[in-house]
Amino acid sequence: MSTATSPTVGVIGGGQLARMMYAPATALGIELRLLAETPGTGAARVFADVTVGDYADASTLAGFAAGCDVITFDHEHVPTRLLGELATAGRCFRPGPQALQYAQDKLLMRQRLTRELAVPAPAWRYCPDAAALRGFGDEQGWPIIAKASRGGYDGHGVWKLTGPEQAELPFLAHRPESAGEPVRIIAEEYVDFVRELSIIVVRAPSGQMVTYPVSQTNQRDGVCRETITPAPGLSADQAARITDLGLGIAAALKVTGVLAVEFMQRRTGEAVVNELAMRPHNTGHWTIDGARTSQFENHLRAVLGLPLGDPGMSVACCAMVNIFGGRATDLTSGLVPCFAQDPGLRVELYGKQVRPGRKVGHVNCLGADPDEVLARARRAAHQLMGVAGKK
Repeated sequence: MSTATSPTVGVIGGGQLARMMYAPATALGIELRLLAETPGTGAARVFADVTVGDYADASTLAGFAAGCDVITFDHEHVPTRLLGELATAGRCFRPGPQALQYAQDKLLMRQRLTRELAVPAPAWRYCPDAAALRGFGDEQGWPIIAKASRGGYDGHGVWKLTGPEQAELPFLAHRPESAGEPVRIIAEEYVDFVRELSIIVVRAPSGQMVTYPVSQTNQRDGVCRETITPAPGLSADQAARITDLGLGIAAALKVTGVLAVEFMQRRTGEAVVNELAMRPHNTGHWTIDGARTSQFENHLRAVLGLPLGDPGMSVACCAMVNIFGGRATDLTSGLVPCFAQDPGLRVELYGKQVRPGRKVGHVNCLGADPDEVLARARRAAHQLMGVAGKK
């Protein structure tokens, strides 16, 4: 594949992650093609070259891939089998299906990371039925966490079970298949963590890797609400350990592009791996304004085999707060009071229809004091949601 003249990168999925690839792609002279679920997605509103179709349909996917030098992803839900068939036929996916499967399937991820790479993780077990789930809970102690191996996101496909009487719930609630692949149930230890952390690693096909500083992520109901970078109070040794784990996972899985590794930090200080994502990630949105090279630009650089950019912070700290659909429906008019009050705000709106609880944008704030920048970002996000003053 040549990277010399106007390469074409295909992006599967029309959400905000694809949308935020558009600006750095334009700056680098990269042509983008989009495979969107509907013509009204946030990314479809800004991409010039849009195909509307089903990413799980073999002919649609093959036709889209034929017009691209390389293909990357806005999400992990494309059927692994279809990607493998097209890769065998010579289409270039980055990350490739052999790596992506570990972000698509939590059971495969746990098996590879804990059994082969000795990555710290919660105690876990594959449970084929409710009896096995009850047995794990009785051995481990209740509550426990049950997860669907595929198809889950933002808290979907995750259940906190408080006792054996709830063991049937995941098996009744989950779909038997996701994108043509079987969905299995995994039981995990309930980790009474003090906070959640995330690191963004970017790996190029050459093996070059860069890492961004570790972020603290604040979540509610399994959904990321805000991040603060660098993670306050994280010791140099802890940060180095997390960084080494991220680099080791990216290298072992041969990831190309962004790898986000999410951790839970136990009260002992140990960080255990919770989830993986192989695409630009919500916990890396701060990099658009707070890093010398954003995660979106570095993802595109990696996908095209270009040398990676400097991931260092351009400021002392950066807070990111997500904007969710709330009382306000006209987000653009809400910018007036926000910018009048705080000209230093950086706001990204995703071009999505506003619905309660839906991610529709984010606010980044830069500064020297973590508490101050987080308070500013929260205030602006709440104003835009129409819930000013709410904590």
